[in-house]
Amino acid sequence: MKKNLSILMIVIMGLLVLAGCSDTAGSSKDGKVEISYGFWDKKQVPAIEEAIKKFNEKHPNIKVKTELIPYGQYFQKLETAATGGALPDVLWMNGAHVVQYAEGKVIEPLSEHAKKDNYSLENYPKSLIDLYTVDGKVYGIPKDYDTTGLWYNKKIFDDAGVPYPDENWDWAKLKETAEKLTNKEKGIWGFAAVMGNQGGYYDFIWQNKGYIVSEDGKSVGFDKPEAVEALKYNISFIEEGLSPTQAQMAETAAGDLFSSGKIAMMFDGPWMVPEYKKNKDLDVTVVPKGEQRAVSIHGLSNVISAHSKQKEAAWEFVKFLGSKEVAEIYAKTGTVIPAYNGTQEAWLKSVPTLNLQAFIDGAEYAYPLPSAKNTGAIWQHETDILKKAWSGEESVEEAVKELSKKAEEELK
Repeated sequence: MKKNLSILMIVIMGLLVLAGCSDTAGSSKDGKVEISYGFWDKKQVPAIEEAIKKFNEKHPNIKVKTELIPYGQYFQKLETAATGGALPDVLWMNGAHVVQYAEGKVIEPLSEHAKKDNYSLENYPKSLIDLYTVDGKVYGIPKDYDTTGLWYNKKIFDDAGVPYPDENWDWAKLKETAEKLTNKEKGIWGFAAVMGNQGGYYDFIWQNKGYIVSEDGKSVGFDKPEAVEALKYNISFIEEGLSPTQAQMAETAAGDLFSSGKIAMMFDGPWMVPEYKKNKDLDVTVVPKGEQRAVSIHGLSNVISAHSKQKEAAWEFVKFLGSKEVAEIYAKTGTVIPAYNGTQEAWLKSVPTLNLQAFIDGAEYAYPLPSAKNTGAIWQHETDILKKAWSGEESVEEAVKELSKKAEEELK
């Protein structure tokens, strides 16, 4: 009897252990596995929804719940969620934060998953794979990439009798034309001197042959003459009344002012195509030259939370998001430049009324956004400190001195 009781207890304990090991987290009542997908750009929702629909045709037992988090709150919320182990299962990641999240074991290395499934990473530009490789392990599957173009309003140019910008423009021509197009009576500014790094002052610094972070990763170039000159040139549009002020662009985003015909020209990226294509007056060309022509290049990737309870389902979704099929969804809608090799042509044809080739050309003279463990912290210092120069509270020299000190402390 005792022997039978002992066997029964062993069986019961075994069942309890198995029950404890079964992963029910993320499973819905209908038996489907549920995973969450975090991202920040509402303009991409239609393409994302179409991708999820296609994914569900192949994987009907995996339900994807979307979590749209505005970019301004995105990484702050991720840090809070990561502390509690509550990150979305799959999420967008940028180059500024990947080292921090990888070294902090917040996101899952994907190299072994890819190797196991013979998933080729050669379908994407090597620069993007390298961007999301930390200590020899790949953490993100590239989604898209972007450069910078000079967007302009054709109607404002036509009304002023001014020729459209082209590849022959330089800084002097940009300033000269902004002066011609600024019309205070109509409330039109010639150019938007936006305080942003990508598609903003980084581009101007590189155009002036300056640098952001040194090659050895130990210092920054904000206080060097090339950068100071570039920042002064950028801010001069505000000082001369050719651009909305920092306060005005904080109250109404520059992109909204541009869309409504209040700004004639501005630097911006291909992520604005879904919005700007609605306005027949808008077009885009390559950025003007300083000492050289230069723009930022960056690309997002899809990553998996290291704390996900449904890693296999999450990996299936990430693989699908990195497929040619999904790249073509993004391409045909003109949402972003897809990272999957060979699908950019479809993106160019997606909006034939716009000169989207300007962004593809940009890749030839582009500089990758800096990526270090504390890049996100450096970006925050840039925002906090440079806004003093943009608003006229401090000189450029004063601002970059403070910024360089804090940025180099972060690098150490």
